[in-house]
Amino acid sequence: MAGVVLDAGFPDRDIWPLAFVGIGLILVALIGRRAASALLVGFVGGGSFYLAQIQWASLFLGPLPMSALVVLQALFFALGCVTITLAWRWVPRAWPAGRLLLPAATIAGLWTLREAISSTWPYGGFSWGRVAMSQSDSPIKELFPWVGIAGVSFLMVFLVALIIDALRLSAVDPLRRLSAPVIVATILVAVPGWSLEPVGTLRIAAIQGNGPAGYFDDRSPGDLLAAQLAATLPILDPDLDAVLWPEGSTDRSPLEDIYTAAVFDRISGEADAPLVGWAITERGGLTYNTQILWQAGQGAVDLYDKKRPVPFGEYVPARAFWRPFAPELIDLVQRDYTPGTADPIFDIGGVPVGVNICFDIVEDQVLRDSVLQGAQLIVAASNNADFGRTDQSAQQLAIARVRALELGRTVVNVSTVGLTAVIAPDGRIVEQLPWHTAGSIVSDVDLVETLTPVSLIGQRLEWLLAGLGVGALLAALPWRRPSATAASAAIGAPAHGR
Repeated sequence: MAGVVLDAGFPDRDIWPLAFVGIGLILVALIGRRAASALLVGFVGGGSFYLAQIQWASLFLGPLPMSALVVLQALFFALGCVTITLAWRWVPRAWPAGRLLLPAATIAGLWTLREAISSTWPYGGFSWGRVAMSQSDSPIKELFPWVGIAGVSFLMVFLVALIIDALRLSAVDPLRRLSAPVIVATILVAVPGWSLEPVGTLRIAAIQGNGPAGYFDDRSPGDLLAAQLAATLPILDPDLDAVLWPEGSTDRSPLEDIYTAAVFDRISGEADAPLVGWAITERGGLTYNTQILWQAGQGAVDLYDKKRPVPFGEYVPARAFWRPFAPELIDLVQRDYTPGTADPIFDIGGVPVGVNICFDIVEDQVLRDSVLQGAQLIVAASNNADFGRTDQSAQQLAIARVRALELGRTVVNVSTVGLTAVIAPDGRIVEQLPWHTAGSIVSDVDLVETLTPVSLIGQRLEWLLAGLGVGALLAALPWRRPSATAASAAIGAPAHGR
């Protein structure tokens, strides 16, 4: 139940207060439990959350890979819940003077640690479903440029744990106990947004071709390129600064196919602007998922290869080991994409533009690197066709909105089938195309140079908050505290009264 409620705080239901309710139900269920019981509660709660959150994953490779991912994430969730149960029990006893604030801070740190680990391990981890990603429309969204996704997750759990503890202790001095969470909540909502001053604009055209871009879609050679071209031709204008195409928008690489190169040349030439295109490229015997900066008459002037291919979707790690378990599924992934090493920046008319591909949007470091290298605008290209009409597109758009807030940049989310949108640096959707409809957006987007605080701090904040939770829990270990008898003997007093 708690996991389903937590998921309802995310798109597509997008009832953001329910994320706090779901966190609360999980934390309450862990009070007073033994480790084994907490493990079971955490596994059920985490499993129900991820099953609801990523049911879209089953459309691509079926229920087995999705179930394996759900089980793995549920195990992480369960282990995190064990540490939280121990924190509920140990921390108040170790530090009675910090009875209200320290347990809540410890629990929030442990939650942050679990999200950090599951987002990076194994095989690069799975960053989807961090609780902060549910808050793109909530009053606390102004916190993102200050503390980022990890910091907002920490503060959400801290506030909920604080409320729970205050209610448990409210029988003694209720006014003082209950005032603490009210004060904290007021401070979180009252945090001002990060001030941003645009340094100019760039006129872009984002094209949603709505071609048959799904892995199992029925299509003939050339259908993807034809659909993308048809949606692009009506808006070609010499006043454009760039034309943006999504991942999955071509059938063949313009680096190898003459006709595709001619189409790229035509679009760039008629627009009198570069095309940010896409293709699967083969170079040096390796396969890449590649964005291509194409200039008419010059061809490909820059390339960006996706840095974090999706394991078991875009490549199979340790293929020889995993294949015997499910050979038919493993063999569906016929090519193994190689992680890219190029910088995530395209120079478009003298403007550094950050580029990334699909699930790059959930990787903290990839987008932060582009901003630190000078990106004044972020282009997020994706192919959502494999996920049908599920929540995945809406979830990804919400994450793109969080990234716009966090990094203080306009984000252009351009997709094959949707949701293509222009997102302002304050997280507002400026313009959006309908789902599964061919169309285009032409927009003058703001360019920003200012770095947000969390862009400068980076993942150091995440590990600091996680370290706070681990440190407080370890310091509260029962074996670190002398027994009542030993303590009495140490000060020369009897262990029991007479």
